Amino acid sequence: MKFWIPAATTLALAMGGPLAAQEPHFGIGVTVGVPTGAFNSTTYGSGLRESHEAALGLQFTASFPVDRSLAWRLNLSGQTFSGHLDEPGQARINTQDSMFSIGGDAQIFVGGGNAQRHLGTYLIGGLALDLERVSDSYDDPSFYADEVTNKSRLGLNVGIGHSMRYVGRWRWNFEATYHKTLTGHDTGAGDLPAADFIRLGAGVTF
Repeated sequence: MKFWIPAATTLALAMGGPLAAQEPHFGIGVTVGVPTGAFNSTTYGSGLRESHEAALGLQFTASFPVDRSLAWRLNLSGQTFSGHLDEPGQARINTQDSMFSIGGDAQIFVGGGNAQRHLGTYLIGGLALDLERVSDSYDDPSFYADEVTNKSRLGLNVGIGHSMRYVGRWRWNFEATYHKTLTGHDTGAGDLPAADFIRLGAGVTF
């Protein structure tokens, strides 16, 4: 698939930078994904309405500083969005969209930020390979999956973060990013809808 080429290039850059970089910084955090646009709610011509709710997730990062202002970052994250399919006169169908993402980001530290110490404000931009498992079911809350679809797509992540006061090597880290599905979202061709959402995260980096 063509989208694997830019994704692989970005991940290679994220991992190749350390050859000339300083000691890496590792992080772990909790995230909240808030669906936006059609992923939040959309109504099709038949009156069928599809919606998704906010989801908790986890994020693991490894940031490799190249100089004072730039770092390449490996970003692993996952979350499961619960949702519904509602159509007039029909029983509600429950849905789940579980996403595991393998991403490569550039972190550009601005102002007095320092990539080598992972302190200050930074901008985020990168690509991710999104591995999704979408299931539908009439059974709630045990959620016996009546139908399951697996999909791999390319996603874009852009946003801003801030790393602040620390004890020893520990820093408090806060991020707000926007995730957009770039490929495989043509619903007219039978693809799954794009999984676009805002991700808010908080955690520690050391």
